[in-house]
Amino acid sequence: MSRWSRVLFLALILTQAGHSIEEYSTRLYDVLAPARLVSSLFSDDRSIGFAIFNASLVAFGLWCFFGPVLHGTRWALKLAWFWVVLEVLNGCAHIAWAASAGAYRPGLATAPILLAIALVLGWQLQHHSSTTDAAA
Repeated sequence: MSRWSRVLFLALILTQAGHSIEEYSTRLYDVLAPARLVSSLFSDDRSIGFAIFNASLVAFGLWCFFGPVLHGTRWALKLAWFWVVLEVLNGCAHIAWAASAGAYRPGLATAPILLAIALVLGWQLQHHSSTTDAAA
């Protein structure tokens, strides 16, 4: 992975942290059934379960960055693509949910940022992969 891809990856994880904070502060776990379900898997108190899940997600992202991505292990590219797909789906889902409601929904403020960074990172990964394949 290129240096720029690593920077974008870290930006994506930090943006996810901000996105999680937005979702928590706007109580996504009370208004969206999948968030209620996931939260209840971690605690009887949905707010605590949601915090545990999101803290774990961000911690996993930071582990991916400071481990495989930063050190360029063979898993780095696969993990980066996992995060690209996850955040593109996450961003699109929040935007579509708010658009269908015609109003703000929890997570909407940061969703476009997640989507943009994920798309640029995906483009960068694809571009880097194409130039690496051409050079081989």
